[in-house]
Amino acid sequence: MKGSGFLRGALPFFCVVLAGLNLRASITSVGPVIGGIREDMGLSSGLAGLLTTLPLLAFAAFSSLAPRLAGRFGLSRTLFGGLVLLAAGIALRSLPQEAALFAGTAVLGAAIAAANVLLPGFVKRYFPRRVGPVTGTYITAMNVGAALGAGLSAPLARSAGLGWQGALGVWAVPVLLAVLAWAPLLKERPERSAPGRAPRGPWRSALAWQVTLFMGLQSVVFFVSITWLPAILGEGGLSAVGAGWMVSLMQLVGIPATLLVPVLAARMRSQSALAAGAALLSGTGILGLLFLGGPLSSVPVVLLGLGQGAAISLALTLFALRAADAAGAAALSGMAQTVGYLFAAAGPPLFGALHDATGGWTVPLVVLCLVTGAMLLAGIGAGRDAVVRVPERRPADVRRPRS
Repeated sequence: MKGSGFLRGALPFFCVVLAGLNLRASITSVGPVIGGIREDMGLSSGLAGLLTTLPLLAFAAFSSLAPRLAGRFGLSRTLFGGLVLLAAGIALRSLPQEAALFAGTAVLGAAIAAANVLLPGFVKRYFPRRVGPVTGTYITAMNVGAALGAGLSAPLARSAGLGWQGALGVWAVPVLLAVLAWAPLLKERPERSAPGRAPRGPWRSALAWQVTLFMGLQSVVFFVSITWLPAILGEGGLSAVGAGWMVSLMQLVGIPATLLVPVLAARMRSQSALAAGAALLSGTGILGLLFLGGPLSSVPVVLLGLGQGAAISLALTLFALRAADAAGAAALSGMAQTVGYLFAAAGPPLFGALHDATGGWTVPLVVLCLVTGAMLLAGIGAGRDAVVRVPERRPADVRRPRS
């Protein structure tokens, strides 16, 4: 009985946290060593940029496939397979061939896509009464992993003498630890859904599209910010080092929001106010970048970080709260992340092109403010007290039964 209780409680929680820890480190570890990669491989700037864009494209391409795989093999088994694939992709990327570099990047992107999509359903299945706290915990672990990847890669490559290949390859180690932790869950009988049922229904639901747009627009704001914020702050008078610290500050101040917002969301019947607050904080921060430069730019950066931390954690929590069961959460997550990461991949180059066309950051920042306005409207709809149903024939949004 004790073993069964452990499988139903502590072990799944530990597995969720370990999975979250590994969902971003292999991506954020690339930026600090990109110079060494370009020098060794002779890559152009465009090809080097593809190393950070390719995972986002893989997220979009494979997010809709993950619920189908889970419907066939079960959530735990599919997540376990995704972690194994992630370790393989990291190892392949570390080989000294250009083809392996890009192939490994695509493989790890596909693996992360599966985990991104299925973890909300896993949380819904194992922790139906603690969706908020568990979601907040694994998102925090994801942010910690991202920070570790960004902060340790350069020292590992240079100070530890591992080079860029070793600095990227070392992130397979925590993934393998996660694989070992997940292995006992494979003994459990998989919870399956009817083949094809989960992925189809949400695409015809207005509520699902509101959740999807909230996720997608939030992704645009986040990836445009982490891509172009150093350049924006540099033109505002900050040094390159100072601008880099501001980007770190934006991510750090978002961590408390990622812990608190899912807990609050799970206790509320409607999350519309939280969505509006996240959008307003983000929009105010972006607007502040138009008027505050130099050291004062820390004020809008903090507001933007709080807004984005709240927005991403709320978006991931909504996948579980707007779904009737684990299969529905996986289906909604797959839909939202397919569209959301297509938006995310397109955002930075489009805003860069807008900057080049206008000769400054004023117009791009105003457009980004308008994006947060659309995000606010989508969030109000996504936060309403309703559930996305995915029946075989006619999906419908129904009011959540009141107890």
